[in-house]
Amino acid sequence: MKFSLSWLKDHLDTTDSLDTVTETLTRVGLEVEAVEDKAKALQAFTIAYVIEAKQHPNADRLRVCMVDTGAGEPVQVVCGAPNARTGMKSVFSAPGTYIPGKDITLGKGVIRGVESNGMLCSAAELQLSEDHDGIIDLPDDAPVGQPYATYAGLDDAVIEIAVTPNRADALGVAGVARDLAAAGLGGLKTTQAQPVRGTYPCPVKVTLDFAGADKALCPVFALRLVRGVKNGPSPEWLQARLRAIGLRPINALVDITNFMTFDRNRPLHVFDANKVKGNLTVRRAKEGETILALDGKSYTLTGEQVVIADEHGVESLAGIMGGEASGCDETTTDVLVESALWDPLNIARSGRALGINSDARYRFERGVDPDFTRPGLDLATAMILDLCGGEASEMVFEGDLPESAHAIDFPWSEVRRLTGLDLPQIEMKVALTSLGFHVSGAGERVKVAAPSWRGDVVGKADLVEEIVRIAGLDRVVSTPLPRIKGEVVKPVLTVLQKRTRAAKRLLASRGLVEAVTWSFISHDAAIVFGGGSRQLVLANPIAADLSDMRPSLLPGLIRAGQLNVDRGLGDVALFEVGQVFKDDTPEGQFIAASGLRRGTARPEGVGRHWDGAARPVDTFDAKADLMGLLTGLGVPVGGLQIVAGGPAWAHPGRSATLQFGPKGVIGAFGEVHPKVLKALDVKGPLFAFEIHLDALPLPKYKPTKVKPKLALSGFQPVTRDFAFIVEKTIAAGEMMKTAQNADRALIADVSVFDLYEGQGVDAGKKSVALAVTLQPVDKTLTEAEIEAVGAKIVAEMAKRYGAALRG
Repeated sequence: MKFSLSWLKDHLDTTDSLDTVTETLTRVGLEVEAVEDKAKALQAFTIAYVIEAKQHPNADRLRVCMVDTGAGEPVQVVCGAPNARTGMKSVFSAPGTYIPGKDITLGKGVIRGVESNGMLCSAAELQLSEDHDGIIDLPDDAPVGQPYATYAGLDDAVIEIAVTPNRADALGVAGVARDLAAAGLGGLKTTQAQPVRGTYPCPVKVTLDFAGADKALCPVFALRLVRGVKNGPSPEWLQARLRAIGLRPINALVDITNFMTFDRNRPLHVFDANKVKGNLTVRRAKEGETILALDGKSYTLTGEQVVIADEHGVESLAGIMGGEASGCDETTTDVLVESALWDPLNIARSGRALGINSDARYRFERGVDPDFTRPGLDLATAMILDLCGGEASEMVFEGDLPESAHAIDFPWSEVRRLTGLDLPQIEMKVALTSLGFHVSGAGERVKVAAPSWRGDVVGKADLVEEIVRIAGLDRVVSTPLPRIKGEVVKPVLTVLQKRTRAAKRLLASRGLVEAVTWSFISHDAAIVFGGGSRQLVLANPIAADLSDMRPSLLPGLIRAGQLNVDRGLGDVALFEVGQVFKDDTPEGQFIAASGLRRGTARPEGVGRHWDGAARPVDTFDAKADLMGLLTGLGVPVGGLQIVAGGPAWAHPGRSATLQFGPKGVIGAFGEVHPKVLKALDVKGPLFAFEIHLDALPLPKYKPTKVKPKLALSGFQPVTRDFAFIVEKTIAAGEMMKTAQNADRALIADVSVFDLYEGQGVDAGKKSVALAVTLQPVDKTLTEAEIEAVGAKIVAEMAKRYGAALRG
């Protein structure tokens, strides 16, 4: 919501500064998002008089001007504007001034051998328009030396506030002024609408063609004809109001409706009466009906939308946008002015279905003041008669206004109970009444009725909120929670919350960049990743390709990776930690951590290098990310099983599943299946992992968090290599565990350093070479002791796998 300070002062009698106004707005809940103060930006630009302008001696298109700036001796300025001449008044900027239109800071200079000590400015250089053909030409009575912003009325700041959905009343400048007046920033001076007496019956009749529950689609509809109007440009003050908030003035009739929308939060619509055929009917649209709207686009309607139609068809999308066929232009002489009340939910659905975002829709879907339907039409009619002339008819008013909100039984003590703020009753009552609430009764309990423009106030807590925001949240004393004596405060964060935060830090430390993707994906992508059930289909998706709750984080990451590739960034390393969904129950919601690598985005570096060390990522990089994450989270991996083959999204021969036993699956890693890439229209290869943080075993808490004593052996470790011939189906990981278990006291590490198949090894078999590190603790190992451990390893391998040492 935007408005200028002078516009606000049309409704608020205040002398407070701009800073005080903006601070108070935020204090009462209307947070200020931006302030555009042109007076500050243009304060260095002043009005100057050109004493003399003569031809530059060394340039045909330049003039040397002697300029009286009103601040001492005349200064010499070299100017290239074709309209620079002796005796004119223009806008001057001295050296050191920032020129916003050129994004430069002006300095003294020498132009073609002639010194220049400033600039005479065009409107484009001040960012006031796109006119850069000449310097600003001011009237003869413009005061020399005065700031140009003050003279031109540009010292009017524009304030932009954030309005929460429940505060529809603050979508009008009058509503904002009401809040500020209640907060003590002056007096409210909004003029009340006076009834306009019609001099003849309105010739156009209105029918509300609804029955039963559909009557709520348009509870009331008011209409009036004004004939004999002259529709031209609106007065400068009205155009300035609209331009200040970013609206383009069109003509007086349209500008009046736009002004009413922002001034009083009362959207209206005007029809050219000579283009309307017969009477008007407000009804549901017929399937397939079309309308060419004022935005120049044609829309095909369904029975969900409400329209205003004449005898020839649809003339307006109710509460959203008018039709071009009955729009007003400079030839309009008779105008129908409409003020109606529309169902917020229907307006929101219709606007979303048609893809139309208008100021009227924005307000009607949040709820406008129903009681202002008739006064709003009277106020707009009075403006039309004042600015365009004409003669008004009597008002046609169809329907019944909704009943006013019920009175709320309100104990004053509720403010203290909910906020701890102890306020005098008189102050609380003044706060409510100044906001338009009606308070009746005396004593501790009163009856409070909300005004018609505050449909969001329905209970006692809402009244407390109104009182406290006017009184000031800064008056609420911060009180720490009391400590319970003799008890240790329990941790606030759960294990899962801690792991979620730690997972993000750990994955980022491995060179992956965090991504936050939609929780919704397309139905086809959901099926590919094990979802797509009817339980997870959204009833009202925001887009066709965001129809299902995601069963995995990988579809979003894969899509994000492809978007990077499309923009020329082929080396991608992304991760995300977030929710995934298996069904629509609380138990079916999990926290997952997923990562994705592509191209040369390996942990040790990305892209080509002069030493030629860059190589593409592979499955083992995804495994390293996953194992590094588990280790960093403190998950014991001693009992972790890595089983070949992964879920449906993974390449069956280049993936694995991680589990603690057959029923303890925690995640998977590997290359993304080419079929999945094709289904998602993504280029590969891609290597990914996903793990469910909920499925990880809980840490074993110890009575003390003291770290154990660091024990380092003073004896030299010994490494022995073993090469075993085994069946191809035997997993090297299982062989490592077997070797480790041969003597846990001495064997510190086991790793695979070679795999071989081919000449010298029988078909169906392979050679697996293990490096076993022995770490003595008490004494240096003898050769016999080392040989004894080696014999145990060989015996265990032969017993479990039928393995034999390779000759």
